[in-house]
Amino acid sequence: MDLKVLQEVFKVIEDRREYPKPGSYVSKMMSSGLEGILKKIGEETTELTMSAGGSDKDAIVHEAADVIFHLMILLAYKRISLADVLDELRGRRGKR
Repeated sequence: MDLKVLQEVFKVIEDRREYPKPGSYVSKMMSSGLEGILKKIGEETTELTMSAGGSDKDAIVHEAADVIFHLMILLAYKRISLADVLDELRGRRGKR
């Protein structure tokens, strides 16, 4: 698995948190605050759940990407690094 793309996207999200850009979706999400971010994660998770009930792989992949993206916005908003989450997962595998 190539984590590079996740790291690149997360870096952009962190940059938008620190340096908001007019017209940026991430900047808009950050300005909506925790409540707005959580609402969006709920919406995206519902869409993933609904698509997973079907057989359209492309729809599932699309919605999974949306959930991951919005989860990364939440992590950046809360100033939790992607490395922190990966370390937690490694620890669950007994590999910290």
